[in-house]
Amino acid sequence: MKLSIAIKKAFNDTLKLKNTITNDFELEGLAPVESANNKQLSYINQDKYVKDLNNSQAGAVLIKESLQEMIPNHIQPLVVDNPHLAFALLSQLFAKGDFISSDYSESYIHPSANIASNVSLGKNVKIGANTMIMQNVVIADNVCIGENCKIYPNVVIYRESEIGNRVLIHAGTVIGSDGFGYAQTALGEHVKIEHGGKTIIEDDVEIGANNVIDRAVFGETCVKKGSKVGHSCVIAHNSIVGENSLLVAQVGLAGSTTMGRNVVLGGQVGTGGHVHIGDFTQVAGRGAVSKNLPPKSKWGGHPIMELDEWMKFYVRLRRLLKQKDSKE
Repeated sequence: MKLSIAIKKAFNDTLKLKNTITNDFELEGLAPVESANNKQLSYINQDKYVKDLNNSQAGAVLIKESLQEMIPNHIQPLVVDNPHLAFALLSQLFAKGDFISSDYSESYIHPSANIASNVSLGKNVKIGANTMIMQNVVIADNVCIGENCKIYPNVVIYRESEIGNRVLIHAGTVIGSDGFGYAQTALGEHVKIEHGGKTIIEDDVEIGANNVIDRAVFGETCVKKGSKVGHSCVIAHNSIVGENSLLVAQVGLAGSTTMGRNVVLGGQVGTGGHVHIGDFTQVAGRGAVSKNLPPKSKWGGHPIMELDEWMKFYVRLRRLLKQKDSKE
């Protein structure tokens, strides 16, 4: 649809465009600044990201009025009070369907695959050799599952997810669900951001029971080859779990958390969004990762500190409490 029509449909009385559209092109969708083409729209909400537009091919960008003069000439500015909200409203025009076409004719199931009779399959599903899909599994459209996988009962795999070879996914896990993303109106209402990306699980990964691995807003959420994820973990949109990493039970990765290879996160570790954990780094149980962590280091506590320092801090704190108790 034309850019002007998309804005008219999405904004209504919730948000107003504050300038005039000078190039009313055919809008194909939304994309991040770094990968958008001239038929796509992106947004910038903070000053520090404006420099990224210099190398962008985006056709238009949602921008605050205070940043309008910083936009390069080859990109059309769309001035709004709240670019994040405007993006959320426009994302709903490009939402993809999830479940389920009921047209199995275009799916490919290898003859050696073992599929339970009550499995739900969408359109264009591909399942490789010797893979076992157990009872009550739901697989949406355009999902690809490799060879020698085992998908346990009551797993749900949303559209366009990619599962590699020799992957184990235990009961109750959800792969590729929408991420937890919302923008707020001036009245405090929450507007859903539709997630148009996908989830990729590479070869030789094992995912425990009752996990949730969200699909990306753009691009992909990925668990890389050889990694093992314990029970009841949450991997949020656009997160990357590096090769051969271990996530123990109840780990929570906030959106756009990235990890190098062979990272170990103990039970109930949590991360803030947009942090990176370096190769071979370890975080002790219940550690709260609020900043980037360098490779080959050990951390713990909340606030996060190097593990040796945290252990000394804990011992000293215990001593102080004992001294206080003895004086009382």
